[in-house]
Amino acid sequence: MSPTVFPPTPTPLVPVVSRAEMFPVGRIFCVGRNYAAHAAEMGNTVDRSAPFYFTKSPASVVLSGLEIPFPSMTSDLHHEMELAVYYGEDGIFGYGCSLDLTRRDLQAKAKEKAKPWSVAKDFENSAVLGAITEAGDVGSIGAQSIQLHVNGEIRQDASLAEMIHDVPAILSDLSQYYQLQAGDVILTGTPAGVGPLFRGDHAVGRIEGLEPVEIRIQS
Repeated sequence: MSPTVFPPTPTPLVPVVSRAEMFPVGRIFCVGRNYAAHAAEMGNTVDRSAPFYFTKSPASVVLSGLEIPFPSMTSDLHHEMELAVYYGEDGIFGYGCSLDLTRRDLQAKAKEKAKPWSVAKDFENSAVLGAITEAGDVGSIGAQSIQLHVNGEIRQDASLAEMIHDVPAILSDLSQYYQLQAGDVILTGTPAGVGPLFRGDHAVGRIEGLEPVEIRIQS
């Protein structure tokens, strides 16, 4: 007899470069307004004293290379290209490219009413994760280029050096609020250039030295 009243939801698994084993995703933490130029384009001020966070559930994960439906309840879906940090048993396991898809119109409404962003950020297929490169194969992280192209046109073009809070600072701060554990994923924020995705669009994101992330929106 099964110990559960229905089968548990499968844990999302992300491929690891040059390994047969996959990375099981647990919690997903996201850093907001971590690039000054992006904060400015959204009309927000920058808090340099400490990062701030929101979360996505594992149910939001979709792997790179797939085609996804245009989400419901929005007419303004936006791309946000980000560096993902994958936490393992002994600290940082690896890094990858990711897309934080956002229902921008719902986020704007939530901001106007000082309400949480959950329905704007945490929905099916909103956390697009590319293959992981292990930390030992990357070396130092923090000065690489980060770009996003949509239908071959460059939309986002920056450097990880532009992050207000770098990876060590984020992990140090986040660990004060949570006991970080193997399976945690941290999306470290997006640079300027965010914009809309439409049905039929093909988005490809790249960070120097990492595997690309891509997604296509169904027509």
